[in-house]
Amino acid sequence: MTSCEVALLDVFGDDLTVVNAARVSFAKHSETLKPGDEKLIKYLADHHHVTPFFHPQARFRLKMPIFIAREWYRHQIGFARNEVSRRYVDTDPEFWQPSCLRQRDSNKKQGSSSTIIKDNTVYLSIIEAHSDHSLDIYKELLKAGVCPEQARIVLPQSMMTEFIETGSLAAYARLCNLRTDPTAQLEIQQLAHRISEILEKQFPVSWKALFSGNHNAS
Repeated sequence: MTSCEVALLDVFGDDLTVVNAARVSFAKHSETLKPGDEKLIKYLADHHHVTPFFHPQARFRLKMPIFIAREWYRHQIGFARNEVSRRYVDTDPEFWQPSCLRQRDSNKKQGSSSTIIKDNTVYLSIIEAHSDHSLDIYKELLKAGVCPEQARIVLPQSMMTEFIETGSLAAYARLCNLRTDPTAQLEIQQLAHRISEILEKQFPVSWKALFSGNHNAS
């Protein structure tokens, strides 16, 4: 079993990039970030003038289970992604497993409560055994000569996937604001908070203006 990973690969631009993208409308340019520029950034965010925030970008290498990645991929505007393909890769896949299993929230159509199910360790063992069995079948299919693009059909949604993602600051702000909300699935909340922490260091003024910051990290 393995854990999720978030690695910053590259950053394009900074808070000043946002300022100069906005000021070009008046044929102006700032060389250093001044208090007036910080006020401009806040004004842009408060009034939903988002285009200047599309110019700064960040590139990450992300690793997460497929069931979370498919939720992550629902955010498409402002992102480019390239993912590992098991059509070409036939090394042993890795699987993600929770440390605990949460009860279904009876008051919600989706989501979970914070209560751990009865016999948590028993069912965690069942999940682990299922992952191991799926891997055995996968390897058996490959050994029998089945092509990787078909052999992969037996692998569960807990299988880890890995991808490189480039996104604008505006796109990441929207993703993180939505996915750090307490109503989002806990596992995706945790990843979104990690992205937020990284971007806050890279774009401190812009991120403070864009990210609501009223969600508690899990």
